[in-house]
Amino acid sequence: MPSLARIFPRLCFGLGAASLAVLAAEPAQAQAADTSFFVTSAGIGNGANLGGLAGADNHCQTLAQAAGAGAKTWRAYLSTQEADGKPAVNARDRIGKGPWQNSKGVVIAKDVAELHGNNNLTKQTALTEKGEVNNGLGDTPNRHDVLTGSQADGTAFPAGEDNTCKNWTSSTQGSAMLGHADRTGTPSPTMNSWNAAHPSRGPDGGCSQNDLISTGGTGLLYCFAAN
Repeated sequence: MPSLARIFPRLCFGLGAASLAVLAAEPAQAQAADTSFFVTSAGIGNGANLGGLAGADNHCQTLAQAAGAGAKTWRAYLSTQEADGKPAVNARDRIGKGPWQNSKGVVIAKDVAELHGNNNLTKQTALTEKGEVNNGLGDTPNRHDVLTGSQADGTAFPAGEDNTCKNWTSSTQGSAMLGHADRTGTPSPTMNSWNAAHPSRGPDGGCSQNDLISTGGTGLLYCFAAN
């Protein structure tokens, strides 16, 4: 690709290397600002104890801010179950109306219906906030499990059996529904599900960091710009 100086000799005359670097970086910065969906590059690190929905949202907001997309209001794609007198929360109701696009400008889904139907989520499009492809099945380590606590249509599970690690406050006992960011896994009816592939499990009770790692994850989240 020709340099900026060759394309715009008058504009670039007298500009130093640092100024040219700033000009060259502007498209990437604008692209980052337009990001409205990403998979977190890291989990919080305390298993499925995220500090509830507020803690998860804060994690999304913090990572987005570091990547240059912090002007938006970010929400983690998580459901909670009815408990302690509090109603259930559906992940699909938390994330705005869409459309959502990754850091490369690729549209993931135009609206909530498409997101939960024929969306464009694949290993190559489910990028992190840094614009990187997340490890999937066959990579070392596999990190394709993403916490959702949701049914395939984005709604919460009924009260009773724990599918949210006690509404994202447990790092020991419990279970959380996981999705596969790469849309693949061991043969099962749900192997290609991005949001409801299988529940967490493991020797510590199902919700610890070690438990999440043992099945191919590390406590990652889907983050959506809600505005």
